[in-house]
Amino acid sequence: MSSTTPVIAIFDVGKTNKKLFLFDEHYNMVHERSARFIETVDEDGDPCENLESLRLSVFDSLREVFKKKEFEIKAINFSAYGASFVYIDENGEPVAPLYNYLKEYPEALKKQFYDQYGGEADFSVATASPVLGSLNSGMQLYRIRHEKPEMFAKIKYALHLPQYLSYLISGIPCSDITSIGCHTNLWNFNRNTYHRWLGNEGILEKMAPIIASDSVVPAAFPGNNYSVGVGLHDSSAALIPYLVNFTEPFVLISTGTWCISLNPFNNNPLTREELELDCLCYMGYKGTPVKASRLFAGFEHEQQVKRITEHFNTSAAVYRNMDYDPGVIDRLKLRGRNETPRETEAPLTASLFGQRDLAAFADDVEAYHQLISDIIGQQYRSTQLVLKNSNVKRIFVDGGFSKNAIYMNLLASVFPGREVYAASMAQATAIGTAVAIHKHWNTRTLPGDIIELKYYSVTQALAKSDE
Repeated sequence: MSSTTPVIAIFDVGKTNKKLFLFDEHYNMVHERSARFIETVDEDGDPCENLESLRLSVFDSLREVFKKKEFEIKAINFSAYGASFVYIDENGEPVAPLYNYLKEYPEALKKQFYDQYGGEADFSVATASPVLGSLNSGMQLYRIRHEKPEMFAKIKYALHLPQYLSYLISGIPCSDITSIGCHTNLWNFNRNTYHRWLGNEGILEKMAPIIASDSVVPAAFPGNNYSVGVGLHDSSAALIPYLVNFTEPFVLISTGTWCISLNPFNNNPLTREELELDCLCYMGYKGTPVKASRLFAGFEHEQQVKRITEHFNTSAAVYRNMDYDPGVIDRLKLRGRNETPRETEAPLTASLFGQRDLAAFADDVEAYHQLISDIIGQQYRSTQLVLKNSNVKRIFVDGGFSKNAIYMNLLASVFPGREVYAASMAQATAIGTAVAIHKHWNTRTLPGDIIELKYYSVTQALAKSDE
C-alpha cells in the first residue's frame, strides 16, 4: 500500500522569482516550482507587478500539487516582499494596480503629510520608518486618498501582498504585524498601535483585522482539511528558524545586495541618529520589534569587483572561492600605518575602496583582500548600531558573504569578544514561513539541524598568520 507524505506548501513571492515549495515534516524540500512574470504598467506608465498573472499562478500551482497523490497538503502559507498593497473592493476584486514601491512620490504631497503629522524627524522616530516615499507603504494609501478619491472610496481593504495571497485561498481578509511593522509609516512603535494619522484620513477602517502571524484560518474551499497561514513579510520570515533554534541572544547579518543586521534582542527605541544611519525596526512574528541596520555592501562588492577584474584582467569567478590569506592582510595593515585611519569617517553608503588607486596593489589578490577589509570596516559600524546596549554573544551570517572566507575571517577579527558563525540554510525565508505555523500542521518536534553552522574564531585567523 502506498503511503502519502504530509507536506506544507509555501509560496515565496520575490520581486523577480515566484516560487512554490513543498516541505515534509522534517523540513526537507520535496518539490519546487518556479515562475517569472513579465511586469505590466500602472495608469502612469510606471512598471508594476502583474497582479492577474500572480493570482492565476497561485491557483495553477496549487492545482498541480493537489494532483500529486504522493503528497498530502496539510497547510499553505505565504511570504512576500513588503511595502506593497493590494486594494480590494467588497467583492474581493482588486480596484487598483499593485503599485511598485520604487514609484516616485510627489514631493508636494510628501511635504503636506509630514508637515501635518509632526515633521519628518519626530514622525520617523515614532513609526521606526525612515522617509522613503512609496517604500513607506502607508504613503501609497495617503496618495490614493488625496489624488484618486473615487478609487479610495471603492477600497474595502488594503491588504499587504502576503495577506492578499492568503486571502485568495482563505477568503478571510486580515493584516499581519510583520507587514504592518516594517517601515510602513502605519505603526506607532511607542504606543504599540496604529499611528493616529490613519484615523484622521479615514484609512483605519480600510485595514483588515490583525491576526497573529503564527495562527491559521480555514481554507475557503469546501471538503478540504488543510489550514491557511496569514502570510509573512519575507525579512521577518527569514529570522524565524534562528529564533526557534537559538535561545541565547544573537544578531543575524543577512547578506545579499543589502547586508541587513537584525537584532531581535535589542528593545531600545530607535533614535534620530540611528534613523539617519539607515537603522529601522522590523516587527518580529511574535509582535516584538527587531532592530535592524542596512548596508548596501553586496551592491558595492559587485561594483568594485568589476573594477578589479577590468584592471587586472581577471574573471569575477576567481573571487567567489578565494582563500583568506592573513599574510596579505598583515601587509595591507603595515602599509596602512601611513594612511589616515579613515574607516571612522567613511560613510555607510560606499566603502573606501572606491577611492583607492588599483595601481597601488601588487596583484588582484591584494586588491580583493583590501576591498573586503574596507567593506568589513563599514559592516562593523553598521552591525555595531544594533549591537549597542544588548548582551549578544553570537553573530550569524547567512547569504552570499557567509560563503566568503575572507569576509568571515575579517568579521571574526573585528568582533573578537563574540562567536561568529557562517550559517547556511536552503530557502531560509520559505522554511521560516513554514516553521511559523509548525504546530498547526506538523506532528513532529522541530528538528534542531535546519541550520548548518561553521565557526570562525579570531585565534584560528591569528594561528594561520603565524604559520
